[in-house]
Amino acid sequence: MRYAIKLTLDDGAYVASCRDLPAFNSVGDSVEEALRESVDGIALVLQSYMDERQSIPRATEKKRGEHYVSLPALDVAKIGLYEAMRAKGLRKSGLARLLGVHGPQVDRLLSLTHKSKLEQVEEALARLGYRVNVSVEPDTGRRAA
Repeated sequence: MRYAIKLTLDDGAYVASCRDLPAFNSVGDSVEEALRESVDGIALVLQSYMDERQSIPRATEKKRGEHYVSLPALDVAKIGLYEAMRAKGLRKSGLARLLGVHGPQVDRLLSLTHKSKLEQVEEALARLGYRVNVSVEPDTGRRAA
């Protein structure tokens, strides 16, 4: 899952914005820092969508001058779990019963700030009839070290 980020130089800082996530903004002293900070900013905005039980906005293709920012695999899996729950009409309490766990454990599975084990999220998804598919691809937007 990756979102297109536009960087604008303003007063010596790079300000990041995203067409697909109007509530998102981030800043950095360099292009690299602004893009790094954008990962956390995107996660915070997506967490607010989840907390408010809203649909997760789909990422569109980047336009000229924009940069892709990819979310960590664990965050993508958690967002997938949230979307699977919505597709099944399942609330947190229902997932807790299905998994045989307490409510706070489900809250952590759906929190983008909590470092759950990927295996736990995969198990929850499997119980809902979904699976995680991870791919590795070259990062064409970064400079080689």
